[in-house]
Amino acid sequence: MAKRDFYEILGVQRDATEDDLKRAYRKLAMKYHPDRNQGDREAEAKFKELNEAYDVLKDAEKRAAYDRYGHAAFDQGGGGPGAGGFQGGNPFGAGFEDIFEEMFGRFGGGQGRGRQRQASGRGADLRTTVEITLEEAFAGTKKTIRVPSSVACEACSGTGAEPGSGGGAQTCPTCQGAGKVRAQQGFFLIERTCPTCSGTGRIIKNPCKVCQGAGRVQRDRTLNVSVPAGVEDGTRIRLAGEGEAGLRGAPAGDLYVDVGVRQHPIFQRDGANIYVRVPLRMTQAALGGAVEVPTVDGGRAKVSIPAGTQAGDQFRLRGKGFSVLRSAARGDMFVQVSVETPQNLTPKQRELLEAFEQEATKSGKSSPEAEGFFAKVAAFWDGLGR
Repeated sequence: MAKRDFYEILGVQRDATEDDLKRAYRKLAMKYHPDRNQGDREAEAKFKELNEAYDVLKDAEKRAAYDRYGHAAFDQGGGGPGAGGFQGGNPFGAGFEDIFEEMFGRFGGGQGRGRQRQASGRGADLRTTVEITLEEAFAGTKKTIRVPSSVACEACSGTGAEPGSGGGAQTCPTCQGAGKVRAQQGFFLIERTCPTCSGTGRIIKNPCKVCQGAGRVQRDRTLNVSVPAGVEDGTRIRLAGEGEAGLRGAPAGDLYVDVGVRQHPIFQRDGANIYVRVPLRMTQAALGGAVEVPTVDGGRAKVSIPAGTQAGDQFRLRGKGFSVLRSAARGDMFVQVSVETPQNLTPKQRELLEAFEQEATKSGKSSPEAEGFFAKVAAFWDGLGR
């Protein structure tokens, strides 16, 4: 039967770039890979055909020869897959192993680094969250958390062997301690995690009846977490060895605690500084005086308000801000002023304000910013002849 056109097999145009070829190859290889099509001879044939086409088109010299002579370029040992593609035990040419590992390492028995982690038996890392108040973040606190995880089996002390049986871990007879097995599937040698020992390379001859030989059981644990003073929202605390128990006595993983800090109704935090917005009555801002404001440590601070204070003015209280992580230092506190316009005036209040407005208009000096702005507006209109 005549061979199909290599460009047709990959589903690309003849002017396809290297990236176009690679994307098309990956998409089809995922579809027809034998691990996803167990026992499907048609898929296996398409996968072989696909790799033959990609092996030629990814190579600039082979592609040029194919574009000029077609399949005839490789019929008589011209350097294509038919002549040398199967040498060295790799039917798909150099570089295929890297693509195979990148694409299929996530399935087919746990290839690559994932298999090494599994074979080590180390327990998985766990993650949880804890929420605290701003005051707790300032002073530091201790929180009790519940963590559902695997813990070492008490019956067998984590060995996985039945107590008193005298049977410890032995080399797995299936993989001979390698933790992986290989199987031939058509043209491919597929490597998978050993199903007997789950990749550890060891088995328990007389497994513990409580944990079924795993050396660990599922159980909720209660832990006390120390949250240091000065932590910020999103801080992650690592508790070494408090993660999931390892398989059959292997080291435990770690526990990561993400700290969330609730918003405060009064204070806003920016690093080591604290901001508080204080609304003033119009008369307070105009006449001046003093206001008492709370501090994040629960204390009180008096702020002097000078006469003529404007909305947006800011007053700094040094050393009254947030505690700095792993330090005795503290940031500063900033009091931001907003001036509130009076509402729901009584007749007497309106009368007084109208009298004030008349006097202010006569003097022309009580609102210099407003008067200066409208003077510029008038000059602007005069310049336009309006």
